[in-house]
Amino acid sequence: MRRQAQLQAEQRRKRLRTARNLAIPLLIVVAIFAVIQLTSGGGGSSSSAPAPVKCVSTKPTSPAQPQQFSEAPPLTIDVTAQYSAVLHTSCGDIQIALDSKQAPQTVNSFLFLISKGYYNGTTFHRIVTDFVDQGGKNGDNEGPGYTLPDEPPKKGYQAGDVAMANSGPNTSGSQFFLVVSKNGAKQLNSGGAPYKYSILGHMDADGLRVAQKINTFGSSDQTGTPTKTIYVFDAGIIPPQSSSSTTAAPTTTAAPTTTSLAP
Repeated sequence: MRRQAQLQAEQRRKRLRTARNLAIPLLIVVAIFAVIQLTSGGGGSSSSAPAPVKCVSTKPTSPAQPQQFSEAPPLTIDVTAQYSAVLHTSCGDIQIALDSKQAPQTVNSFLFLISKGYYNGTTFHRIVTDFVDQGGKNGDNEGPGYTLPDEPPKKGYQAGDVAMANSGPNTSGSQFFLVVSKNGAKQLNSGGAPYKYSILGHMDADGLRVAQKINTFGSSDQTGTPTKTIYVFDAGIIPPQSSSSTTAAPTTTAAPTTTSLAP
């Protein structure tokens, strides 16, 4: 009986040793997996999900100051440089990589108007859902007092593009629109080349999300009457990556208004 008890005790010790030998590697594997998950950001989905876009009801500290100019500014930008601009809106910042190579006159004018504070305090006066957000109208003036030659894209428009509104060939001025969706781009491309609207640039991913949020305050008809006032508090110029040229032209004098309609 004593021998049998000893054998049983020895068997129990062997089973415990076996279980312990199996458990230790398993615990090591689990620990390594947990570390990998934490270091790769897999510990929670909130770290990879973008923060929701929120809009504020704050009004600009000062209203838009209507300005008119007698002629388009002379070309002063370096067309080989990468210029960018940012619109600070009620719903967040919209950064735009400007296409100075494809549209030098359009980009030059846009930077000129920004430098004059032309867009400060303006609104998105036309918002067509699943199509575009349109802004750049300063007060009762439809445009800045001058018009620009057409500089459309060669391959059409895509979601995230920023282009210029007009009332016909070679009539773009200050009003721009943000293409918020593939459906919007499809509508703009429906007529095929040559395309009607001068390209200005392309929004980054965060800027497109802001534009899409703004678009929720629009209407489905082509008049695009906004259901909420969305402001451009101000606009800024991000210096080019490689250029010594200036981005703004000399100040010009007042001129009659011009008409700049929506796409």
